[in-house]
Amino acid sequence: MTKAKAKKGLGRGLSALFGDLKEGEKSLNTNEITKISIGNLDRNKHQPRNIFDQEKLNELSLSIKENGIIQPIAVRPNKYEPGRYEIVAGERRWLAAQKAGLHEVPVVILDVDDQKSLEIAIVENVQRQDLNPIEEAKGYQKLIKEFGYDHEKISKFMSKSRSHISNTLRLLTLPQDIIALIEEGLLTAGQARPLIGLSNASAIAEDIVKKKISTRDIETLVKLKKDIKKTSKKEDPNITFIQNEIENKIGLNIQIVNKKNNSGKIIIQYKSLEQFELVSKLLRS
Repeated sequence: MTKAKAKKGLGRGLSALFGDLKEGEKSLNTNEITKISIGNLDRNKHQPRNIFDQEKLNELSLSIKENGIIQPIAVRPNKYEPGRYEIVAGERRWLAAQKAGLHEVPVVILDVDDQKSLEIAIVENVQRQDLNPIEEAKGYQKLIKEFGYDHEKISKFMSKSRSHISNTLRLLTLPQDIIALIEEGLLTAGQARPLIGLSNASAIAEDIVKKKISTRDIETLVKLKKDIKKTSKKEDPNITFIQNEIENKIGLNIQIVNKKNNSGKIIIQYKSLEQFELVSKLLRS
């Protein structure tokens, strides 16, 4: 990312925490750093990130024990509970500080509304690559539903392409079990994206994880699936049931031709050596 883009998008959001505030983002303490009891801080209700890597959290905790918190936590006053503050950015540091046994943490107090709080939280996490793709998508979705953003506005604000925003949001249309695999880091966004809209996406996703199928091979597999045309003649319901079972098992469309004497064939079509190797790998594994 160029410096010019950073100022317009991600970098602009983070710089707002320290002395480069836009209108509506003024600091209550003129950006002075102060210390607040760790027990007086609450999680940001708009925080898009729900999953924290415990190993990295432990590493940060050890670093804080040794060096303290180098970058202060950005907070805003809790308008319902005087004396308490809601974290705008820096929740991971807050959690690690608790693990490190700190009683006070350095903070900078901001005067921002719910929309700006969400914007800053998303910016901080995405810029530091702390959000998984589903958390990122849910953050964008919240901007759309609660604050009237469209894809173009999110794109400009985040300094990311409109296609990236749209493709990220499309991940939320996947079945919940696939979404869970992405959140757990077992499936990448690139592996999951070709499965959007497929009727047996969950079965294919299980195969991807189990057999460690690459993104390139997944795209080939899905293309093969879409290219295979089923015959329109009426089929025996028992054969159809078995056919569906096999399809779900290998993640490909197939055709079972069963004759009256119960002899027949199972057809898996391929149109290239690459497709043949993929089918062969699936059947032999």
